[in-house]
Amino acid sequence: MILSDKTIRSLLDRGSLAIHPLEDDQIRDELRMGRQIQPASVDLRLGRHFLKVDENDIPFIDLEHPANYISIEKEEIILPPHSFILATTMEYVKLPDNLTAFVEGRSSIGRMGLFIQNAGWVDPGFEGEITLELYNANQLPIKLKAGRRICQLVFAQLDQKAQFPYRGKYQGQRKATGSRVYADIENRGPHS
Repeated sequence: MILSDKTIRSLLDRGSLAIHPLEDDQIRDELRMGRQIQPASVDLRLGRHFLKVDENDIPFIDLEHPANYISIEKEEIILPPHSFILATTMEYVKLPDNLTAFVEGRSSIGRMGLFIQNAGWVDPGFEGEITLELYNANQLPIKLKAGRRICQLVFAQLDQKAQFPYRGKYQGQRKATGSRVYADIENRGPHS
């Protein structure tokens, strides 16, 4: 079941779900400008930390070893055409063990050719800032500013608490976090 704005507010008020900082969702004007809580989602804002794979330092990306990243901390960034960068949300999210969330790009942003992902899924029990994968599908650069609503979380209730909620390699992450695929079980030796 997808959660409504009323249920989302109730979970936030009770502390079962945490999203910080969350702008005051009071109606500011008749158009509801700036509101983060939507009818069936919560808009998240772009943070100011970005990671870019250092193409000059490695000949290829290897799933068995950490990639080298260039860390960028800025209020604004220009994403060149057909390029990829990791970004972070301003908000730190903490999901209870009986709630999952889907990360979706905002339609208005997607219509500008900016694809937003995070593998699309946030597991029950996850907490941290959400790392976003941004791809510019345009022939022109896109200018991005920290603080702009960039994506939305859509929450779904599990039928019961997860038996093994998320406690994995990205738990508690702050800032954009590079891939840790090298820590996957497939990369461990037979005697690990």
